Amino acid sequence: MEKLAEFVSQHMSDDTARLIMNRKRWPDIDMDMAVNSIESRRKLKGKVQEWHDNPGLVFPLKLSAEQCSSSATGRYKADMAERMAGPAAGWSVADLTGGLGVDCWFFSMKAGKVIYNEMQTPLCEAARHNFKALGAGNISVVNEIAEPGNIGNILGETVPDIVYMDPARRGEGGRKVFLIEECTPDVLTLKEEIFSYTRHMLIKLSPMADISMVCGRLGSSCREVHVVASGGECKELLIWMDREWQEGYTITAVEIHNDGRVSGFTFSPSEEKAAKPLHGSGKMPIADFCQQGCYLFEPGKALMKAGAFNLISERFGIGKLGVSTHYYIIENEDKAKELSHHGKIFRIIRCSPLDKRSIKAAGNDFPKAEVTARNIPMDTDTLRKKLGTSSGDDIHIFGLKSDKEGNLLFVTSRS
Repeated sequence: MEKLAEFVSQHMSDDTARLIMNRKRWPDIDMDMAVNSIESRRKLKGKVQEWHDNPGLVFPLKLSAEQCSSSATGRYKADMAERMAGPAAGWSVADLTGGLGVDCWFFSMKAGKVIYNEMQTPLCEAARHNFKALGAGNISVVNEIAEPGNIGNILGETVPDIVYMDPARRGEGGRKVFLIEECTPDVLTLKEEIFSYTRHMLIKLSPMADISMVCGRLGSSCREVHVVASGGECKELLIWMDREWQEGYTITAVEIHNDGRVSGFTFSPSEEKAAKPLHGSGKMPIADFCQQGCYLFEPGKALMKAGAFNLISERFGIGKLGVSTHYYIIENEDKAKELSHHGKIFRIIRCSPLDKRSIKAAGNDFPKAEVTARNIPMDTDTLRKKLGTSSGDDIHIFGLKSDKEGNLLFVTSRS
């Protein structure tokens, strides 16, 4: 492995296709693995920078580098696991679906002991080498299949405080799957067996999964759902399952910012169901907001996925444009600063009814602008063409439907 890692470091900028063609020049190198390691390390740049920068690591499968957690989400899961485990020192976690091992590495920084289990032998061999190169001496590597009747063989003598699973979301032929029972391994089948060894489970699922459906399938042991967004994208759903929990679950919309700050918005499904949003301000017509120093709020990806559409309005006292239009009016700067942790804030420059006249005027006055259309009789591309704008500048033009005022054209700037 050391020789392979050295070769990879020396050839990081090479054309990998040429390396394959000229593989006979290096008969002692597993060229397929070397090329996979080179291409995987490139994928890890900016995603798991610590691993990209370590010349001693090898990566046998490119898909694992594509699917692994980022540093930001790996760190968040480790913090979450630490809270799940409670105050006891030296807690342990068993990852039944180890993959590249990024999550295990972050767990190892918090836990006393980590079990990494992976059914694919090449990944296990690479993980054993990589953990040593990373100085993670508290991770044990196991090569078993996570299937009914085999959990005890994976855990051995360890009684973990937490069992972690990130089921593969690929079905036959490599097609993507989103239903929890279609993922591998099937959490539903293994749940009771795992709960016989531990109280807590942490499950990572696709951000496309339906929260209410997933929690309905997993049952009353669902305690917390975390919708994690980073870099402007919703990355994953994390489900905390507690064998002894029967009190319903909360949802936390998590935004991990570029500077490492984490913002969370926590609520229960019943709170959202009971919430009564403010449609518009109730104090002035929406079309006059631009004269009052108001702001437009676009919820971040985590909030949108979490579905706290009405509660955002009620909890923060901000006007929602419409039942199906999830944009909000903020009337003061302090509240805009508070909400900037949960999404994008735009200062309203102009607001007028959406018609040919307003579109022409906005296009003439702001030839460079980003454009968004929601719930109006045209899509974003059509509105952009009618405006005649091109991308650029700090201006953002929105065509939005208001339940009170009808279709509106907002000209805004990033606050």
